[in-house]
Amino acid sequence: MPDKARKILVTSALPYVNGPPHMGHMVEYIQTDIWVRFQKLRGHSCIYVCASDVHGTPIMLKARELGVTPEELTTTNSEEFIKVFEAFGVDFDNYHTTHSPENEALTVEMFEALRAIGDIYTKTIEQAYDEKEGMFLPDRFVRGTCPRCKSEDQDGDACEVCGATYTPEDLIEPVSVISGTTPVKRESEHYFFKLSEYEQRLREWMQDATLDKNVISKLEEWFEAGLKDWDISRDAPYFGFRIPGTEDKYFYVWLDAPVGYPASFKHLCERRPDLDFDEYWRPGHDTEVFHFIGKDIMYFHTLFWPAVLQGAGFRTPTSVYAHGFLTVNGQKMSKRRGTFIMARTYLDNLNPSYLRYYYAAKLGPTIEDIDLNLEDFIARVNSDLVGKFVNIASRCAGFIGKRFDGKLTDALPEPELFAEFANASETIAGHFTNREYSKAMRIIMSLADAANRYIDAKKPWVMIKDEARLDEVQAVCTQGLNMFRSLAIYLAPVIPVVADGAQAFLGEESWNWESASSPLLGATINKFTPLLTRVEQQQVDNMVDQSKETTGEPQTVIDDNTISIDDFMKVDLRIARIDEANSVEGADKLLALTLDLGDSTRKVFAGIKSAYDVESLIGRQVIVVANLAPRKMRFGVSEGMVLAAGPGGEDIFLLSPDDGAEPGMRVK
Repeated sequence: MPDKARKILVTSALPYVNGPPHMGHMVEYIQTDIWVRFQKLRGHSCIYVCASDVHGTPIMLKARELGVTPEELTTTNSEEFIKVFEAFGVDFDNYHTTHSPENEALTVEMFEALRAIGDIYTKTIEQAYDEKEGMFLPDRFVRGTCPRCKSEDQDGDACEVCGATYTPEDLIEPVSVISGTTPVKRESEHYFFKLSEYEQRLREWMQDATLDKNVISKLEEWFEAGLKDWDISRDAPYFGFRIPGTEDKYFYVWLDAPVGYPASFKHLCERRPDLDFDEYWRPGHDTEVFHFIGKDIMYFHTLFWPAVLQGAGFRTPTSVYAHGFLTVNGQKMSKRRGTFIMARTYLDNLNPSYLRYYYAAKLGPTIEDIDLNLEDFIARVNSDLVGKFVNIASRCAGFIGKRFDGKLTDALPEPELFAEFANASETIAGHFTNREYSKAMRIIMSLADAANRYIDAKKPWVMIKDEARLDEVQAVCTQGLNMFRSLAIYLAPVIPVVADGAQAFLGEESWNWESASSPLLGATINKFTPLLTRVEQQQVDNMVDQSKETTGEPQTVIDDNTISIDDFMKVDLRIARIDEANSVEGADKLLALTLDLGDSTRKVFAGIKSAYDVESLIGRQVIVVANLAPRKMRFGVSEGMVLAAGPGGEDIFLLSPDDGAEPGMRVK
């Protein structure tokens, strides 16, 4: 147990409530809730707040489409989020909304503080304007042809095909997604925050925040590209807070959305006299603030938000923890395949404890995506939770209840075995602290295997037939139930409802982390009832069927995960010879390859270092995508892609052409 109790404030990214929650949403809230529950179990003061993010153009337009006010839309959707969070056991200390007096007051306070020190200024800019709708268009509400690769139907700020970034004015044949008309350019005065002035201060914060190396790499890319001042205003019509002293200017949602973190906490402070807002949100206090977010919003949370806090006189986050996205069966969630699963659809079919455990078994501290493989989901839940963990209690509880009136023995027959469970406490705690949940789950299930092996070896169902061995049966089952109890405590942050059931069965009122290291002896336990049942294939099939988008379209419809033959014909595959191969300093997986394509030489970075040494590659012929747009990386510019296959690690296999192929030849 840590010597010093900590005061911790934790947030998850605020869900944007223009639609219902889905399985991707739940990754973050389950990940955060596990961490918070663990901290509380360790005896720390850990407060978890969140809120619905309700402002912005998408909310305004969705409400208009439905014929309701933005307030009505966001209230209805927020209620569904709250119900889903509760069903999944996500236990907020406070859940609020960004459309609140606390949020508006804090947003204005920060704005005025930044303006007072000269870090807010105004500038006239040109923007896309929809004359039919009478409104300026956010970048994502303009689509057109990419100016670089000429791909059609791309967003107004970035191309999904080649990765280029630009402004809506750069698009070829831009169209408003609202009215379908061609937008015009209009001037408007906007408010800007001097983010460009904060690089050094942000670098200092970055060093103190112990960020993940992938987050740091991304920050270095942004620093290298140069920080740009941030447009923090939007023109009417807009759903949000009006900027003081203006009639038609509103705070951009990405200014007031993160303010929802301190605003939700302030709302909690109004009901909790033991909490002091300034202790958590002003500099100079021995408190900690952690933000859990998705990797897609790192820019806002690691640059914009810390800079605003610094300039406005607030404390910066202790750290920002970013996670990856969710795939289902190895692919993006798809309505056609029934894998774009709403959280409510899951709850209609399956126990939320299953998903909490499965996510924990997959989650680590990096920004790598995690996959919900439905076949593996069934197998792992049934094997680990039911077949290993719950099985320990079900194999022992009946004997104690029926033959010994629920009474446990006063001593363990094999205390050294229980000591293995107790000694794992700090290792498991370290993994929880570092968000290495998958490592913690592996240790816990390894201990569950040991407990089951012990019961298999002792065979209490055989011993119970011998009256002379009844005392031994009671002792063995006491040992088994104490190992189960330790595992239940270790799993309490992950599957709290199941842990609560285990605690009630064992007749205990409360647990802390240390409880797992001290056996329960001489106590009377209650009648055991099954804590979990197996996942059935039909339950998962029903969930998938209910998630499928039923249309009259033929089954050959292309979705987000397929390309047409026309798309494929654009790919220019060439034979290339590797003339040079070098390790890349600071990169664990990359090799820098110099390729001879016959008529040109290319520099390409390839993630094959774990499978090939540089000497073996010189002179080797490979297949390269020759018309891939150059990609700027931290280590330089990669001018193509070498094709390889395999699961990864040492099993990466370069695709090689037939003998006789020459550099520059096209692959048909």
